[in-house]
Amino acid sequence: MNHQSLSAFIWAVADLLRGDYKQSEYGKVILPFTVLRRLDCVLEETKDPVLAEYADKQKLGINPEAFLLRKAGQSFFNTSPLDIKKLMGDQDHIKENLFAYIQGFSVEVRDIFERFDFYNQVERLHKSGLLYQVTEKFAQIDLHPDKVDNHQMGLVFEELIRKFAEISNETAGEHFTPREVIKLMVNLLFIEDDDVLAKPGVVRTIYDPTAGTGGMLSVAGEYLEEHNPEARLTMFGQELNPESYAICKADMLIKGQDVANIVFGNTFSDDGHILKKFDYMLSNPPFGVEWKKVEKEIRNEHEKQGFNGRFGPGLPRVSDGSLLFLLHLISKMRPSHDGGSRFGIVLNGSPLFTGGAASGESEIRRYVLENDLVEAIIGLPTDMFYNTGISTYVWILSNRKPEHRKGKLQLIDASGFWQKMRKSLGSKRKELSDEHIVEITRLFGQFIEYPEGHKASDGKKPISKIFKNSDFGYRTITVERPLRDEQGNILLGTKGKLKGKPQPDSSLRDTENVPLSEDVESYFKREVLPHAPDAWIDHDKTKVGYEIPFNRHFYVFEPPRELAAIDADLKQCTDRILTMIAGLSA
Repeated sequence: MNHQSLSAFIWAVADLLRGDYKQSEYGKVILPFTVLRRLDCVLEETKDPVLAEYADKQKLGINPEAFLLRKAGQSFFNTSPLDIKKLMGDQDHIKENLFAYIQGFSVEVRDIFERFDFYNQVERLHKSGLLYQVTEKFAQIDLHPDKVDNHQMGLVFEELIRKFAEISNETAGEHFTPREVIKLMVNLLFIEDDDVLAKPGVVRTIYDPTAGTGGMLSVAGEYLEEHNPEARLTMFGQELNPESYAICKADMLIKGQDVANIVFGNTFSDDGHILKKFDYMLSNPPFGVEWKKVEKEIRNEHEKQGFNGRFGPGLPRVSDGSLLFLLHLISKMRPSHDGGSRFGIVLNGSPLFTGGAASGESEIRRYVLENDLVEAIIGLPTDMFYNTGISTYVWILSNRKPEHRKGKLQLIDASGFWQKMRKSLGSKRKELSDEHIVEITRLFGQFIEYPEGHKASDGKKPISKIFKNSDFGYRTITVERPLRDEQGNILLGTKGKLKGKPQPDSSLRDTENVPLSEDVESYFKREVLPHAPDAWIDHDKTKVGYEIPFNRHFYVFEPPRELAAIDADLKQCTDRILTMIAGLSA
């Protein structure tokens, strides 16, 4: 059974819930029951040995936990003699028995069901007379790892969460990351380290501060498993949404990860991995979401800790916290002398250019570029995400750039590189094929300009350009003009710095952005003085700014049509209108 058929079968439970539950509440039942059935199937073969071990250790008065984990062969266990199929044998006591079964799980699993608020849902189903029917429905589906492997189970989770998000009418910011976008990011993350990762027994850490249901961590683990089965990726994450956190934790449990590494809470106000550093990181934070709720904590850290905290370079406007996630990830980078780090983050367009010189956004861009942290930015097609159609960009950052990348930034425009989906899923109408992912990864890995000479793309191939970091910097200079009296005479200052000098006329004040690569005085003489010979620069007001005008670098001018062709079209249009008017008056 493929994952679409499997998730469709599970989603059929919605037919039972209709009427007693709102559509937006279906996931509150379906998601935890899916997790419960999966864990039930995973423990099926070791059930009897675990129960025998539990009874034996109880007699001896020994803490049985370590022994039970070994017997179960997992990072969790269940000490209840019940399982889901046995629950079906006692319809009259289904609620009590289900509670007893869940209480038999180890602590980390019980935490999952508490985050799902599962006990309240069981009570509600019981009162509605639906509990037995829903449990029976899940008892009929086989989610044993022999039938549904971890990869397939991950796809099932993804499909269910997407459907749940859609019918819950989540905001565009609370989008879900498509699997092919994660795959591209993971490829970009690991490609320069393939030789290192191929060594036997290598262990690396990976972290996602916006873990969601764990999709990014899972795909990264699958990549390493595929390329080097002997390598191990230890996964860390944090998630704010209780249901997503519960699913992520369940997924990590099944895969044998230490679920204590998955922390619940707000990454900004309550960093669950404080002082920890990681080899790799991935994140798809919500786009354009304000950070007003945690503003006090963030400003406090910025002002009191400075660069010893996470937000030293600056703070973006409160209406968009995207760049805060970028700074958070930078703070988690392993120092370069300890091997360094690389991370990928999905952002919308605004972090590239919003905010003028000396603004919080510009200062953050200045920090990452002057410290040579950005390896590449890849522009993705629109309509790639389930709940938003906006343009998105993958940033790849590293503090261990290879020599040929140092001081440089690669921009890859892959916005025209996509295939149409057979069936749209919410706002997602386009997808990347495996071939697309390979081609984008190749351009990044080879660090080449393509096509040579920066020729226009036909939209079927991505374009790669390479720049110096300083190409994105500029100085904003303040151009002053003298204040004059009614007769046109220049008024001079009488005190302070302006004594004996022309007073500036604030109504004529203007600014100019001068590229860092250009001499300010030369620019001023060429661009300003011919038009305003009495102007001067107030050097005290000069500010340095950085922006990355991604689309401008890939803009291709298309000349307008010939006037004769436009006139011909207009004449044809007016003739048609005149004919219609004549017909009406006839």
